[in-house]
Amino acid sequence: MINYMKSEYYRLLRKKGLHLTGIICFLLIASAAGVLYFTAQSDPNFRYGTSTFFYSNVIASGLLIIIIGLLYNIALTGKDRYLIKQAISFGISRRIIFWSKLILTLSYFLFICIVGICLMILLGDNLLTHEHHAIRHFLMASVNMIPIVLSGFFLVHTLKMLKVGEIFIIIIVSIIFGFLGDLLHLLLRPFTALDELYKYAPDTMLNDNLMSFVNDTPELGFQYWIVGLVISGVSLLIGAKLFAKQNID
Repeated sequence: MINYMKSEYYRLLRKKGLHLTGIICFLLIASAAGVLYFTAQSDPNFRYGTSTFFYSNVIASGLLIIIIGLLYNIALTGKDRYLIKQAISFGISRRIIFWSKLILTLSYFLFICIVGICLMILLGDNLLTHEHHAIRHFLMASVNMIPIVLSGFFLVHTLKMLKVGEIFIIIIVSIIFGFLGDLLHLLLRPFTALDELYKYAPDTMLNDNLMSFVNDTPELGFQYWIVGLVISGVSLLIGAKLFAKQNID
């Protein structure tokens, strides 16, 4: 497994598009901070030149972050599937292939996320109006987001390994992490025993997390981790099992 991971790690580092994506993300963060800063400097009545508003843009972007995660996942699970067939022919088990690709792409994705969070705190705290507890609240809200975003990343990895197209993946994650709560609320409203189920949909939880942050009342919630772990576990277990039986062409 170690040798296979080294080989995949080398391939990952050679993906120029992957590094470019990270750079673009960092530039967008810096640009957003710059726009807020210069607008606040030129307009004394501008209300959004604050670190809290700056941070809220990330807390509100759970679905977008998952879709960006798809770009990182594609690096090792994209069009070069012939390499998977080649690896299998050399005796590498499908289990090793499935989990190695996940570990490497996830590590790179988490690295970009951590650097992005540090960059946001640095810019928000130094360029924009600093608000009391803003950084602590941002970190708390980010911790709540982690299991939901990671569950989306794991679902994306499973779908890519099962050869689902990118457009269909975007549609699936958009429904689950963008509209599922509203859909469940509409469909289950007539059923008293189930009408509260929508509150545990990923998109509803992300929205609740955002509103708590905006209202300066964020709290670390175990429910985010329970929902995230359930989605992650189901996605990976089913994905690994199906990939082990999949026809590689």
